[in-house]
Amino acid sequence: QVQLVESGGGLVQAGGSLRLSCAASGRTFSNCAVGWFRQAPGKEREFVAAIGGSGRSTYYADSVKGRFTISRDNAKNTVYLQMNSLKPEDTAVYYCAADTVATIRIWRESYDYWGQGTQVTVSS
Repeated sequence: QVQLVESGGGLVQAGGSLRLSCAASGRTFSNCAVGWFRQAPGKEREFVAAIGGSGRSTYYADSVKGRFTISRDNAKNTVYLQMNSLKPEDTAVYYCAADTVATIRIWRESYDYWGQGTQVTVSS
């Protein structure tokens, strides 16, 4: 079992930055790839970024590539999502999710453990 708690969401103006954190407890964290997903009102939950268990490999959705950076600190059991140059279309509830394998997968069905989500609102 893995328990995940997201934090760091909030209201920011377009062009601003936020850093989300995902704190994990339970299963050996370095064995788990972690992904960030987001869900806007009336839309499907979509993949944003993922990082492998060691932290050496990352993958991003095209919509956030070059603006968002995912990283992790396994000593602190925490994954981060640094979001820069935010746009109104980034407004959503952001969820972190942990897989049971260390290699990256981008399909939300692959992830077994989910946090409760944190709201990010970008005003124009």
